[in-house]
Amino acid sequence: MSLRADSHAGPKVGEKVERFEVEKAWLVDPASGREGPGEIVVSDGVLESVVWLEGEEALGVTDAGVVVAPGFLDLHAHFREPGFEDAETVATGSAAAAHGGYTSVALMPNTEPAVDEPGVLERIRSAARSSGSPVEIFAYGAVSVDRAGEQLSAMGELADAGVLGYSDDGAPVRTSKLLRSALLYAGMLGLPVVDHAEDAAMTAGAEAAEGYVASVMGLAGWPEAAEVNAVSRDLAVFADALRDEPRARLHLTHVSTAAGLDLVRRAKAAGLPVTCDVTPHHLAFTDEWIAGARRWSWEALGADGKPRDPWADGSLVAAPYNTALRVNPPLRDPTDPAACLAALLDGTADAVATDHAPHTVVDKEVEFGRAANGISGIETALGVLLALVDAGKLPLASAVAALTSGPARVAGNWPGVAAAPAARSRGLVEGASADLVVFDRADRWLVTEGALRSKGKNSPLLGRELSGRVLLTIAGGRLAYEDPDPDRT
Repeated sequence: MSLRADSHAGPKVGEKVERFEVEKAWLVDPASGREGPGEIVVSDGVLESVVWLEGEEALGVTDAGVVVAPGFLDLHAHFREPGFEDAETVATGSAAAAHGGYTSVALMPNTEPAVDEPGVLERIRSAARSSGSPVEIFAYGAVSVDRAGEQLSAMGELADAGVLGYSDDGAPVRTSKLLRSALLYAGMLGLPVVDHAEDAAMTAGAEAAEGYVASVMGLAGWPEAAEVNAVSRDLAVFADALRDEPRARLHLTHVSTAAGLDLVRRAKAAGLPVTCDVTPHHLAFTDEWIAGARRWSWEALGADGKPRDPWADGSLVAAPYNTALRVNPPLRDPTDPAACLAALLDGTADAVATDHAPHTVVDKEVEFGRAANGISGIETALGVLLALVDAGKLPLASAVAALTSGPARVAGNWPGVAAAPAARSRGLVEGASADLVVFDRADRWLVTEGALRSKGKNSPLLGRELSGRVLLTIAGGRLAYEDPDPDRT
């Protein structure tokens, strides 16, 4: 199979894909709930045909080889522009997203200045246009002015300008009163509030998740209750706001604890229209990585379902205190990643969002407790989920759905933006603008600083091989990324 996007030299990034064919690949279409052997043809930027193969034509085609799926949608990322362009720009973030298979990305408003008025939103859009990338960029507006938690931002003006919703991410909405006001006002505008669930009074000075690893390593503990309290508060305020404004919507981002997810599960069962996401790193990494372990979260659980002791079983293979592992919420013991996976499988977690948080060397090469929070993860998200698939923990179709139809369904439930991130098809639909990713599960790639398109090299996966090399990303009918070695397969 040729990986060129047409029969000539191939288009450049941003140019329309005139002709592209994939023969005998594994197609995954979460929108229709179908997967299996098939072939596709892209012509003039449009998905011209999708053919599902049967019988002898399908022989030898498995989900362990080349896979074609809809382009991924990230509900939570940080591209840092404006204000922190030394860590990331919209251009470099878009390139990283395309390398990871993403064709649409929603950016958080913790820039400098914060996205608390339309002028800042226009700066982001201008940067997206100038980048030449076809990756679709959305942005949230801040809940409060300068994200200071004191007074509401210009929410109406931001809605008119086209924000995806409102968040003070990087921090929680500071008070219950402010959260309720934001939910009511955002609900009238048909937009959601996306909250970072953290009781900040409980996490001041905290460095790592409270527990065995933090104690042994002398790190100040970050209690589970900090998330649980915040989730409980948010759900209570949301339920109250809904009585006055039925259009109010709440999305809880990067939920990371079993107890927090159980609260969401119960709220959904009671009919509350709350949604939430989990991250790749909270699914696959644990706090023992800070000590130097590098096994996946499911490998760190014993047969009794309890965490194994990395100091006792010889699992510490890397240097401790890698600041790429300092993240908010913190990495936790293996029972919480198991709960994140269970929530993804039972529908409690609606999507996987990367929380891509690139940082400079200056902000990361310091003492662990002083390092900026965040993992550069938009390029490795697919590989992390495929590790779950390879381990038999997550069906391939479910992994793809968590990156495509899941987040699109969340955004589609936000009345004011139903036509925005859901506009690009999250399925393999004939006649639609081609928005897809082609990756090879059989081909592994080495995560190195040179391999990452992001400016942020703060990944704990540096030096590790991941399966699922992305071969091609087409966004809105235009080339977003092509593997530099097109003859690899």
